[in-house]
Amino acid sequence: QVQLVESGGGLVPPGGSLRLSCAVSGRPFSSATLGWFRQALGKEREFVAGIRWGYGTTVYADSVKGRFTISRDRAKGMVFLQMNSLKPEDTADYYCAADRNGGFAPSGMDYWGRGTLVTVSS
Repeated sequence: QVQLVESGGGLVPPGGSLRLSCAVSGRPFSSATLGWFRQALGKEREFVAGIRWGYGTTVYADSVKGRFTISRDRAKGMVFLQMNSLKPEDTADYYCAADRNGGFAPSGMDYWGRGTLVTVSS
């Protein structure tokens, strides 16, 4: 069993930065993937960024490439999402999720956190 708890959301002006954290309890398999997803009001949940727990390789949605960086600290059981150059369209609830089998599709994730709200507004 894996439990995920997000933190770090808040209000930030356009162009600003924010760092989200996800505390991972339990023991993800080396083959597991951890990902960040977001859901804006009235829209479907979408993939943002993902990282393989074992190798640390990363994947990003085109909309955030070059602006967001995902990282993990296996020793501390943490996953981070550094968000720079934030835009109003980045406003959403952000969720941390884990897939035991190494995928990144929202429908395939096995565990989810409760989310943290990010609002980008002046």
